[in-house]
Amino acid sequence: MTPFTAKLIATFFYSGLMRPAPGTWGTLAALPVAWVSHIIGGPIALTGATILAYYIGLKATEAYTAGSDDHDPSEVVIDEVVGMWIALFPVSFGAKMMGADITALYPGWIVAFLAFRFFDITKLGPIGKADRRGDATGVMMDDVYAGVAAAITVVALAYGAHAVLM
Repeated sequence: MTPFTAKLIATFFYSGLMRPAPGTWGTLAALPVAWVSHIIGGPIALTGATILAYYIGLKATEAYTAGSDDHDPSEVVIDEVVGMWIALFPVSFGAKMMGADITALYPGWIVAFLAFRFFDITKLGPIGKADRRGDATGVMMDDVYAGVAAAITVVALAYGAHAVLM
């Protein structure tokens, strides 16, 4: 992988170079691409894009950080993209199951975003353990775990909201 390609992917088309809070910018940049993926092929396309982004992101992160003492520079946000897409799985699958437009489930988008950022920033439990690995796998996996925690939060809050409102 060329240095140019590694930087382009690792920073998710340079969104990780935005300041302040590059992780939040990278997470925001993930949203329209998740929407397009869902529109193209529903939750299967979003899942496929997530798997592909994980493996390409892992290689890009390895290449981008090679020779550096910083294994997780703040501009590397492909991990946030993967985590945010995982956090949106319940929204994507829910929209498909209900035959609804994915944007109609906007509370799920908001909860997924806020929960993902919370878990990514606080690094609770296994999220922090993955982050402390000190390698590209740790960079990617802490956000995978944060995405899973956020997805669980989305499901729990959706269940609670529907139980109360229905």
